[in-house]
Amino acid sequence: MRDTSGLTGAAERFADRLRAAPQSRLQRGAAAEGLALARELATRAQRVEFPDREPVELPDAGVFVVADQLTVAAADLAEALRTAPAGAPEGDLDEAVRLVREAEARSGL
Repeated sequence: MRDTSGLTGAAERFADRLRAAPQSRLQRGAAAEGLALARELATRAQRVEFPDREPVELPDAGVFVVADQLTVAAADLAEALRTAPAGAPEGDLDEAVRLVREAEARSGL
């Protein structure tokens, strides 16, 4: 099993910053960046867990919920990658961590 704490840790840090941000900052793009990331992570998790199904898009539940959506999507992907069969690409985990860090940087938080 793979150690996915890097992914969950990075996502939790970004989510904490989203939770602490004022509404005006969230509305100026930080929440949109977080939602786009949560959607990407959720899609990746679904592709690992259900490769024969079309992924369902994570809904936009509002700027005050995006941090929770990000945390859950990252945890889902981390668990899917952690329990993936041997031979599953390791790069997916590293790439997911990179996506989180890049989205956080773009968010301005």
